[in-house]
Amino acid sequence: MALNMTTFAAALKQHYTNERIENMVYKDNPFLAMVSKYEQFGGENLKLPIKYGIPQGRSATFSDAQANKTNSQLKAFLLTRVSDYSLASIANETIEASKGNANAFMEAATFEIDGAIESATRSLAIGLFGDGGGSIGQIDTTVAGTTLTLSETQDITNFEVGMQIDFYTAATGGTKRANGPLTVDSVNRDAGSMVVSANLNTITGITALDYIVPEGDYDLKVKGLKAWLPSTAPTSGDSFFSVDRSADSTRLAGIRFDGSSLPLEEALIGAAARVAREGGKPDVCFVNYANFADLEKALGSKVSYVDEKVNPQIGFRGILIHGPRGPIKVIPDQNCPNNVAFMLQMDVWKLYSLGKAPKILDSDGLKFLRDSSADSVEVRVGYYAQLGCRGPGYNVRVALA
Repeated sequence: MALNMTTFAAALKQHYTNERIENMVYKDNPFLAMVSKYEQFGGENLKLPIKYGIPQGRSATFSDAQANKTNSQLKAFLLTRVSDYSLASIANETIEASKGNANAFMEAATFEIDGAIESATRSLAIGLFGDGGGSIGQIDTTVAGTTLTLSETQDITNFEVGMQIDFYTAATGGTKRANGPLTVDSVNRDAGSMVVSANLNTITGITALDYIVPEGDYDLKVKGLKAWLPSTAPTSGDSFFSVDRSADSTRLAGIRFDGSSLPLEEALIGAAARVAREGGKPDVCFVNYANFADLEKALGSKVSYVDEKVNPQIGFRGILIHGPRGPIKVIPDQNCPNNVAFMLQMDVWKLYSLGKAPKILDSDGLKFLRDSSADSVEVRVGYYAQLGCRGPGYNVRVALA
């Protein structure tokens, strides 16, 4: 059958089933794969009520108990969705050249569409560990020339050739440096550096440790683990999804454990004990690959591996450690920041989305559109989602050496 727009759309529908997109999305992103999903996040917002205090009308003396009565302490996070898009274009010449050979066309088309899905997936997976600001790295000390070196070599996995990047004074709520964006022309993944399209000092005021953000992302990304479990306790005036978490910065904003002076395995056990004191029962701990390798080497012959199966096709290998309230699977995730571990009770976390995240955006029934300014058709991939937690105090952010 000759390839035309009708057969193209039918082929896309048959090829990009929910199961196939799910497998593409989850295979290299453990936290994204393992977190529970709620895909009917409609309406303007979603209320997540949390009880962080119990009634205090209690005393061995009845009159004091009666006089001191208080209500349960409740807060409600009002989750709002963020949107994220990844677009792919396929030249009409490719479609014309493939007439009569739909298989040949699908091979070319899927190359671009798979790339768009992967780009949206990476954005979401990185964002799930982030603070909502969209930063994917920081500049090292050199701010001249066209070579941009990152302060953390591990962050180089967040960058791609052709990416448009801007620079900001702070991770969130900062000021954008003028005269951007710059284009990433090449990437040196061993050195943690890249060559950009113009001298860095053409960016007004740029300085060491400025935050690097893909163009259009700043303060518009998913509120990830760094936001729900901040490195410093929130103070009065905090407003996180309409909640001032300073009322109880542990139960509303998680636990912070400084294990930077401890051997890695001792830091994790100490953090697990701290969560247990608060009533939490963590079952998974996410680290990056460098920290995972350090743990593996430190444990030596005592290392005990465990496999985490998400579905029959997707699974992840980790290391099993034992905390005060049961076993904890330490899973490496490339999206986890260096020298930070997130030890989580997974049943209190959920990714709330409007449909699959990500997905091909086809609410009008069309999986592709004609480009208005080019001789091509466009496929749109994206998601509308937010990460939520029903018990922040059962989770700990661990600073590692």
